[in-house]
Amino acid sequence: MSENEYVVILDAGSQYGKVIDRRLRELNVRTEMLPLFTDLGPLASPQIKGIVISGSPGSVYDEVPRDSKQFSYFSSLFELGKPILGLCYGVQLMNYIYGGKVEQTGIREDGQIEVSIDTSSPVFHGLDAKELVLLTHGDSVTKLPDSGDFKVIATSSNHITGIQHVKKPLYGLQFHPEVDLTINGKKIFENFLFKVSGMQGNYTLYDREQISIDYIKNAVNSDSREVLVLCSGGVDSTVCAALLIKALGPKRVHALHIDNGFMRKDESKKVFEALQKYGLKLHVVDASAQFFGASTKIRKPVKNGESPEFYDSQVLSQTVHPEEKRKIIGDTFIRVTEKEVKQLQLDPNNIFLAQGTLRPDLIESASIIASSSASTIKTHHNDTELVRELRKTGKIIEPLRDYHKDEVRELGIRLGLPKSLVWRQPFPGPGLAVRILCAKDPFIDSFFNETNDVLSHLMSKSLSKVHLTKIGMSIESAEKSLEILNELKDFDLSNLTATLLPVQTVGVQGDARTYKHLCAVSGYENGNINWKLLFLLAKIIPQICHNVNRLVYLFGKKVTGPVTRITPTVMSEDVIVKLREADAVVNDLLDKYELVKKLSQMPVTLFPVGFEHEGFRSIGLRPFITSDFMTGVAAVPGKDIPESVVLEMVDGISAISGISRVAYDLTSKPPGTTEWE
Repeated sequence: MSENEYVVILDAGSQYGKVIDRRLRELNVRTEMLPLFTDLGPLASPQIKGIVISGSPGSVYDEVPRDSKQFSYFSSLFELGKPILGLCYGVQLMNYIYGGKVEQTGIREDGQIEVSIDTSSPVFHGLDAKELVLLTHGDSVTKLPDSGDFKVIATSSNHITGIQHVKKPLYGLQFHPEVDLTINGKKIFENFLFKVSGMQGNYTLYDREQISIDYIKNAVNSDSREVLVLCSGGVDSTVCAALLIKALGPKRVHALHIDNGFMRKDESKKVFEALQKYGLKLHVVDASAQFFGASTKIRKPVKNGESPEFYDSQVLSQTVHPEEKRKIIGDTFIRVTEKEVKQLQLDPNNIFLAQGTLRPDLIESASIIASSSASTIKTHHNDTELVRELRKTGKIIEPLRDYHKDEVRELGIRLGLPKSLVWRQPFPGPGLAVRILCAKDPFIDSFFNETNDVLSHLMSKSLSKVHLTKIGMSIESAEKSLEILNELKDFDLSNLTATLLPVQTVGVQGDARTYKHLCAVSGYENGNINWKLLFLLAKIIPQICHNVNRLVYLFGKKVTGPVTRITPTVMSEDVIVKLREADAVVNDLLDKYELVKKLSQMPVTLFPVGFEHEGFRSIGLRPFITSDFMTGVAAVPGKDIPESVVLEMVDGISAISGISRVAYDLTSKPPGTTEWE
């Protein structure tokens, strides 16, 4: 019967695996997410109307050698007769299994790119011949199987981006229809589900609020047990607290706000006042000294089957490693919480810890809850080693772990929370600690000088194949890279320079974490900034220079010559104060001009480059627009945010002692994550 029909998502480790699940649910289709290697017997069930294979950080050549059990498995999977939609890794797998070629060509495509499509293909019914999509991959389909059973149905300027079997309902796309950056991705899913797979689309999930409440009651499973919820003041923990009160009643819910020393200006005071107005009894503790001096044990990377090994991290105030920072902070939250349980005279054996953990947190942390094989992009403070150990005991409740940010906000409104709480700008649990890029030495990789040479010739429109081969490209890849530059032919670049900065930021490319150079463009000293050109450069430069995952526009004087010095930076109190002041400037202006709701997020980051001012540091602005918080785009001045407001932010931040420059982040996600670290 149609109400029992469903789609299986085979999870290959994509950062967007759970977003696929969410998009299909939005179309009133029941889904089940299973590991990539799943027993074929149940997959033959007539209730399963279609199969979607997700992306992956891996390579088919590494994971599916010919004449292996894996190769035989996928050969049988594609012969089941089920409609199959392979996304990214999925299209590469499909092409490879049938005898086509998949190669790493040297030209990455990470970002929103226009592709040409064959509108006669059933999956593209009703779409235009040109569509904007999110491409993010290293490997590419370079040759179809010799059998002639497949045809190309989509191409970018560099690669095959879509294939289709000419006789069977097998489709493969190199791009991600599940994310917002693929403008008509929802329509592609509709076509696959309803036109190709013949589904009815009449499956409706139970009310999600009631599902969450039932989950809380089942997890606690006793009228005598209580819950301690950690409240940062953000929408996630606030909605979590509201759900707990509705499920268990206010007497059994205790709320704790921990000031870790990395809060925004007056943040703890504002959180206390806001939640008190809602009627939540909140206990506030200042644990900043404990956090500054904290360290933790961190698991070393090990191969499958090896026993886990750990090392002792540096103390938080001295470490320069992003992942160490996040793990120390996450574990210290747990330790402080355990201490406060005793202070509040609560029975540790009879109390649960509740967190406002969201699905993107778990996906980026590579939690097994979200994905069986995803790559870690960044460890969230609510998914550290210590948190995972507590989960195993069943003592952690996370009623929002299947939600995304926009869904949580919708739920918050339904629960009656005030809009002032629901629409607060997101602020990471670790606070300003992960918005300070710490470093003791400049980061200069093996291609630093050669990449700067490529950037110089790119901006002067004199880039050649010879320059590109010096950064590791093959002649063929270099030729294709030069074709990308045709998009710049009508723009005047003579006033601009582009240069690598000797710091790293976190990015996501090809479904995996990258830790690469920040690139800065400068030159509009007298105003009249061409934002269209800058955003085009932000798309093109990471495609050509693979050691770049983020591009900013630098206000002020044009930067000439390489930048090779930094100001050594750790999380000292004076550094935190400077970032706190800059953050306050930005957030006061967001409130003043009522931009909080229009911009999904606006991280303010301090990075250790003083440019012409020795001993100074600089500030990065990241106005970001997204609905799924897994992908998104930088806000465009003059369109998404008034340019006058941006310039007012720059003036206010530039007046802070010790701040050299202000940079505007132009990068979409991918290749750059929302936060820089």
